[in-house]
Amino acid sequence: MRVAVAQTSPGIDADVNFATIQRYTEEAASRGARLVVFPEEAALLADDEIKPRMVEILSEVWPRFEALLAGLAREHGVTIIAAGYEPNEAGSPFNTILAFDPAGEEIARYHKMHTYDAFAYQESAYVTRGSALPPIIEVDGLRVGIANCYDVRFPELFRSMADRGVDIISLSAAWVSGKGKEEHWEVLTKARAIENVSWFIASGTVGPDSVGLSRVIDPLGVVVAAADAHGEGLIIADIDEERTRVARRMLPALENRRIELSYSVQ
Repeated sequence: MRVAVAQTSPGIDADVNFATIQRYTEEAASRGARLVVFPEEAALLADDEIKPRMVEILSEVWPRFEALLAGLAREHGVTIIAAGYEPNEAGSPFNTILAFDPAGEEIARYHKMHTYDAFAYQESAYVTRGSALPPIIEVDGLRVGIANCYDVRFPELFRSMADRGVDIISLSAAWVSGKGKEEHWEVLTKARAIENVSWFIASGTVGPDSVGLSRVIDPLGVVVAAADAHGEGLIIADIDEERTRVARRMLPALENRRIELSYSVQ
């Protein structure tokens, strides 16, 4: 299965962001992609200008974002994964990843479980945490798990996907730059692929505060396609099911483990 990973630079103008999503979806489909993944904040950048007006702005932006993804998925016959801020009647917005299938039907909605409350930042000040494990969708017979940025620092979340038979993990991110952060990204994305013997797709935003470095990693930790830390673009890779089978025969880590986890959601 061919996948396309978009590396974009979302801003505070939703119309510009939507045009970017449309352009890269069209390109991905023309290049044979069956799955197109966009980064966190693909719909709208939550900068200091936007945050005080989030509730007002999202009431108009979010329905249009849902309709855009549904329409593009249907028009181009692809599955799309993309993230934005979703209104929440009970409080602050959710940081939400949506997935739509080639018929334009919504097949997943994930509210980010782990808000980025680290390195002197506090995402929970303006985002409501989700309370359900990430969903797994099926694309052309392969099981794709969905996660969001800071989630990557919590290996048990990805182990829950492995326990549910995941083949590919999709991470939409806006990885904040900083001392050592690029190295963390490099290590953590590879580790999540290796320890779960699964493909790992990471789509990141790029800009003054974000590192980009979108990538596709195979089940043994080999980066098979990657973007740089500077520009927008689309990377294409083919998910080789035989490569997965060979990796799992060579490294039966999931079968060898002796500690079992149980998952509960409050």
